Amino acid sequence: MFVTGAGSGLGRRISYRAAEEGATVIVTDVDSEGGAGTVELIEGTPGDAVFHELDVTDGAAFHDLVGAVAEEHGLDGVVNNAGIAHRAADTEELEEGELETVLDVNVRGVWNGCHAALPHMKAQGSGSIVNVASLAGFIGMPKQSIYSLTKGAVLNFTRAVAAEAGREGVRANAVCPGIVDTPLARQAFDAYGDDPEAVKERMARQYPLGRLGEPDDVAKPAVFLLSDDASWITGHGLVIDGGYSIS
Repeated sequence: MFVTGAGSGLGRRISYRAAEEGATVIVTDVDSEGGAGTVELIEGTPGDAVFHELDVTDGAAFHDLVGAVAEEHGLDGVVNNAGIAHRAADTEELEEGELETVLDVNVRGVWNGCHAALPHMKAQGSGSIVNVASLAGFIGMPKQSIYSLTKGAVLNFTRAVAAEAGREGVRANAVCPGIVDTPLARQAFDAYGDDPEAVKERMARQYPLGRLGEPDDVAKPAVFLLSDDASWITGHGLVIDGGYSIS
């Protein structure tokens, strides 16, 4: 299994949970120290892991690495998890450079992952892709308009890939989390107030289940979607939000 942005947060936890199920995990990230930490975490599980540094915005590098992995290990699953947010601001206050940066990672990175993986999966007649979108791709989040734009694109792109590739044995789904307590989310805690813990508690009260998500709340469903247990699920955007979207 090939996971991007696996050096921390959701990517790390998805990698760990997959390894618990016996998977060989290709851990990728621009952060080599974080990636090595994920590989170390996986030691002692039934699975295995190896780290490769990867910038998901580099399409040629993505293709080269996926090709090498497919040849050596096969390519049963890909998790396009790498993503970034931006500073909290109204749309008109955001700058073009911020738009380009977030689009490049959140959209181009997912495109590159699918573009590289699909030929191998179609050739073998099987494979599962999970793209990490967001609740923001469904309902939009104030002061996170670029992020919402990109995650909406990821969700609809996932549906397009599922519709194209299904008859060749390839499934594609997305997980769409609410706020999960990860390093990425902690940037938001810092941005929305002087006391990050108070911000976190205030956000948690908006969720019917009374808490923010933990990485395992997303990692376990993601691994399920990758597995044969989900063999008749494709083109789905799984909202994992503690009930936020119904409150």
